[in-house]
Amino acid sequence: MSSHSTRAARALAHLGEVDPALAVLALWCRHRDGAGATRTDGDVISYGPGFDTLGLPEQVGLVAHHVLHVALRHSDRQAGLAERLGEGFDASLFGLAADGIINEVLILAGHAVPRPAVTLCELLAEAGLPAPSAVAALERWDADRLAMALHADSKRAERLREWGATRGFAVDLGLGEPDESGETQKAADWRNQILRAMEAGRKAGAGIGRLGAILADLAPPSVPWEVVLRGLLARALTERPHPSWRRPSGVWLAQMSHAARSGGLEPAFQPGRARMDSRPRLVVGLDTSSSIDAQALGLFAAEAEGIARRTGAEVHLIGFDEAVFATQRLDPAGWQGLQGLALRRGGGTDYADLFDKAAKLAPAMLVVLSDLDAELPPKPGFPVLWAVPRKVAAPPYGRVLVIGEA
Repeated sequence: MSSHSTRAARALAHLGEVDPALAVLALWCRHRDGAGATRTDGDVISYGPGFDTLGLPEQVGLVAHHVLHVALRHSDRQAGLAERLGEGFDASLFGLAADGIINEVLILAGHAVPRPAVTLCELLAEAGLPAPSAVAALERWDADRLAMALHADSKRAERLREWGATRGFAVDLGLGEPDESGETQKAADWRNQILRAMEAGRKAGAGIGRLGAILADLAPPSVPWEVVLRGLLARALTERPHPSWRRPSGVWLAQMSHAARSGGLEPAFQPGRARMDSRPRLVVGLDTSSSIDAQALGLFAAEAEGIARRTGAEVHLIGFDEAVFATQRLDPAGWQGLQGLALRRGGGTDYADLFDKAAKLAPAMLVVLSDLDAELPPKPGFPVLWAVPRKVAAPPYGRVLVIGEA
């Protein structure tokens, strides 16, 4: 066991008797005595002086709580979300989401958790996102998705912070290393350890091993949609050489030289390649009747701005509902983003006028932020990316990217 904690030694020994899965995972954690409150930083659990004041069942529950923080890589996942949200990130909201999920798991597994404690069902009810049962909530929500949902509404976020304080919540999780893709060796190692631990718990029929199949937070994290968007836009806006009849190719020049020396036949002309003589254009169609929330819109704006700055592309915003009502050029030199623009809301949706206006700009790609709740016009002569707030049936053309929660 990787442990140098005298405070937690007894609780760790007892954990092996009551929960084989958590006992296996605890072997991969580093346990230390600390000076402050008990907390997790990466794979290190520091046990503060207050740990000694708890009874043995509560000590075991607190050890189990932090072992799950480590095994589920909450420190690194928190850092990844902080990188995505920037200044809008609130560690207390991620902490509420992670603690709520872990405490609900431990209670279902028969562990005692120090009271008062935040549970997932109570957190969802307070946030206006109730679930029919604890099992259903654990099947639906992982820490990343729940934290994103808690960040989406500033008034709700403030209310939840105040509620958390009444439940004795305090941030017990340090910031790790961001891992957007979830495919690092560290992530793979922990997934393997979790699988082994859950199998041991399942065979023993005790502890969290009985619950492994229902926990969404145990699933490998998906690639954030911003990363996918970044790749799609970068590929669409990258300048590619094109044939130019104004300059010969190097191969043709070499063949002409050889024909002149040998007296042979001159080869047919072969055009060379030239870089684009105009900046690539990105057209963003914003359907103001759709339900894309402000948080998703802000993240989208940040990605579009980053791509525009790196590629030097022109970005044209077209606001529309049943017809186009606003157009604005968003150049890298004077970027204003998509938030804060005077856009009318409500009304129906019709894509025809948007596609007509976009075609006149000859874009490298048209990105349409919409819910796809309208008849589509004929397929255009340029690529289309549908950025939607929830999963939808595949349209007849274009790629679909889900950028928000319903």
